[in-house]
Amino acid sequence: MSSALDSLLDLLDLEQIEQDIFRGTSRSAIVPRVFGGQVAAQALVAAGRTVPADRTAHSLHSYFLRMGDPGAPIVYSVDRIRDGRSFTTRRVVAVQHGQPIFHLSASFQTHEEGLEHQAAMPPAPDPETLPTAAQMLPRYADRFSDPGIVDRMIEARAAVDLRYVDAPPFGTVGEPREPRSQVWFRTNGKLADNPLLHVCMATYVSDMTLLDSVLLAHGRGGWTVGDVVGASLDHAMWFHRPFRADEWLLYDQESPSASGGRGLGQARIYTQDGRLAITVIQEGVVRVPRG
Repeated sequence: MSSALDSLLDLLDLEQIEQDIFRGTSRSAIVPRVFGGQVAAQALVAAGRTVPADRTAHSLHSYFLRMGDPGAPIVYSVDRIRDGRSFTTRRVVAVQHGQPIFHLSASFQTHEEGLEHQAAMPPAPDPETLPTAAQMLPRYADRFSDPGIVDRMIEARAAVDLRYVDAPPFGTVGEPREPRSQVWFRTNGKLADNPLLHVCMATYVSDMTLLDSVLLAHGRGGWTVGDVVGASLDHAMWFHRPFRADEWLLYDQESPSASGGRGLGQARIYTQDGRLAITVIQEGVVRVPRG
């Protein structure tokens, strides 16, 4: 296991400070605010720790309310909304400096057998044939005004092996493309056999690239290039089938719409053997800076 993955696992291991109240810290991010995927994953950890072990997360719905301060702890307060025979519902509010910065509702379910069908996995190359972030990102160093951004991006993704199938948005600035993007990802090391941990890790990664497809449609390079400004607004996930975040997962993303200073991304995450594991939808602020 890499030291970066160890650090990320420590980040997700929240401190319990009272019944249903937890405290988390933050790690450095590419931009000077708390990474949204971190807050979502930590909130899901907090919710999951109040749920019986035989119930696994099947959905989450969340809103990003304020930018998080990476220099201050985040307190997660869990509200036990419902404990039913099959389903358990939790609401989590993340607070910093006395103000809510994030709100999450999550639902957990006991295992059941039922009807089965799924959308087919799209074609994608073998992830082992694609360059790693450390191999790929330096190729685009000249696209960034900040000379240190490549090192920060590599550091921010060191816990996760994330590989783009095609060039990322900052690789084709000024060239509008079909609003679709694919990445393969897995953790840089094995994880414990804890379903909640794998779900939380996928939640963490899901916020890294989902709005890429919005940028591709307009030939924009993204926040690191500086030709757009933005932030996540809301984030929803449905966990359909068991998966491991330490094994390759295909993140197939597209954007059906952008308007009103907002862009929508939707995606499906498949296991390498073709099982549909997760559906993700996110809307974010995507604004062109005013000259």
